[in-house]
Amino acid sequence: MSDGPERPPVPDGDVSADRPAAGPAESLRLAGRERRQRGRLHVFLGAAPGVGKTFTMLDEGLRLADDGREVLVGVIETHDRPDLIARLGGLEVVPRRRVSYRGVTLEEMDLDALLRRGPEVALVDELAHSDAPGCRFEKRWQDVDELLDAGVDVVTNLNVQHLESINDAVEMLTGFAQRETVPDAFVAGAERIDLLDVDPQTLRLRIAGGAVFAHGEETSALAGYFSREHLIALRELALGWLEGRDHVEGATRGRGRPLRSSSPSDRVVAALTGEAEGEHVIRRAAQLAAASGAELVG
Repeated sequence: MSDGPERPPVPDGDVSADRPAAGPAESLRLAGRERRQRGRLHVFLGAAPGVGKTFTMLDEGLRLADDGREVLVGVIETHDRPDLIARLGGLEVVPRRRVSYRGVTLEEMDLDALLRRGPEVALVDELAHSDAPGCRFEKRWQDVDELLDAGVDVVTNLNVQHLESINDAVEMLTGFAQRETVPDAFVAGAERIDLLDVDPQTLRLRIAGGAVFAHGEETSALAGYFSREHLIALRELALGWLEGRDHVEGATRGRGRPLRSSSPSDRVVAALTGEAEGEHVIRRAAQLAAASGAELVG
């Protein structure tokens, strides 16, 4: 990736004339590092905020841990929600790095600590997040790219409005500008993408019940960004982006990034509540699943 700042050199791979030759054990370790493949990226793509991306990501982490994989939580935004905090009980969370900026102490994912631990799988919430000044990279997706380069599998999530190519369309549609974006090619290069979506009425009920926003913000959210019309349009944007994913992936060729697997490991998830538009949702989801070889989950 060329969007981020230059990465510092990795000292382990630099053997200079002034340094003694590596012993047999060190040579084997370095050879093992060179053979290590780039990690696999699994993305939960939300059609809108509040559809359950973080919860589903944690469930996937627990499933992998039950299968015997070493799973660490690199960063998780619980927003003090009891259901998310409860899901964390079975997973180890890497303490965050404290960064001082303009007299304020901020907490960010500790990338270096994760790299030192070198888990099989890292869970990284909110892929589109902007790192605080003073961190190695400007964007969290660049942190994830570094983890993948180190051979760590990463499970992460983002909402469709944070995809770079869709950003302007979302602003025109909703009137809300999205400051944080992720390059389409990076997301499209994931080995697996699961679309998460719920019926607009169900999501609006979640918001009205206080399950998504802090108390007092529900009314403005429902009247603005989360109007029924906006949620339907965001779903269409997400489905359309997935349908065109093969074209996006072409931009990753020649950059050493994995292209999309043709195996049916992707899933299209359709959640229904019996509303009249349910037939349309199922039809579009079935079309997408058939076109991409994905599994349709209802």
